Amino acid sequence: MDKIRIENLEVFGNHGVFEEETKLGQKFIISCSLYLDTRKAGQKDDLNASVHYGMVAHLIKKEMEENTFALIEAVAERLAECVLLYDEKIREVEIEVKKPWAPIGLSLEYVSVSIRRKWHEAYVALGSNIGDKEAYILQAIEKLKNRKDCRVKKVSSLIETEPYGVVDQDKFLNGALLVETLLPPQEFLDVLHEIESEANRERTRHWGPRTLDLDIIFYDDEIIQEENLCVPHADMHNRLFVLEPLKEIAPYKRHPVYGKTIAEMVVDLKK
Repeated sequence: MDKIRIENLEVFGNHGVFEEETKLGQKFIISCSLYLDTRKAGQKDDLNASVHYGMVAHLIKKEMEENTFALIEAVAERLAECVLLYDEKIREVEIEVKKPWAPIGLSLEYVSVSIRRKWHEAYVALGSNIGDKEAYILQAIEKLKNRKDCRVKKVSSLIETEPYGVVDQDKFLNGALLVETLLPPQEFLDVLHEIESEANRERTRHWGPRTLDLDIIFYDDEIIQEENLCVPHADMHNRLFVLEPLKEIAPYKRHPVYGKTIAEMVVDLKK
């Protein structure tokens, strides 16, 4: 991606651990890199096709002046989130917060924190086989849409499928969606579990009936193996009820381990 750089913006803020810092305030120096595609703006000489860096600079100044944080780590997180939410064309941001007057009793130029944050692409499988199945799934989609740190970009049709694993239960309604999120994988998983809990999901039987099932299938092209999270989903290649909705919204999405597209995996499973 291309980069727009705001270098060493001087702002005043009341941030710090000590009471004197939050009362009296001090100077902070902010640098910000915006990552986006500037090709169209450059070709057409059109500001509307780019991002107004002056507005971003004023946004940073406003956030620094109107909020108080103990840590510059928290300052950096807040600024990164605000910038990424400011304009959908901004895909990634790097923020550096410099504190020239850090009260440590030693001579130094500054102390700084630098972070890099971005929008991530996650594919989520949707399922329900208890009660009003469609309502549970649609409510879950709405809850993701209503979060500022998530953008639902595509939603598949819902299909009725036979139960998988444990067959003595009602048929499922299944689908898939593509969501952009600012959340790292574990935090995104926590959000999905929270939405499941709000739908009265009970985990009493493996592969058993459930009001709502939300599984992370892909998260960018990352390969994650943790105790409570495996991405890509470990059994997705064996599940047509996962692959067929995914094929509708992302037929050419390629599995980062197997190297096959969703469309190819559907063909393989139907052989």
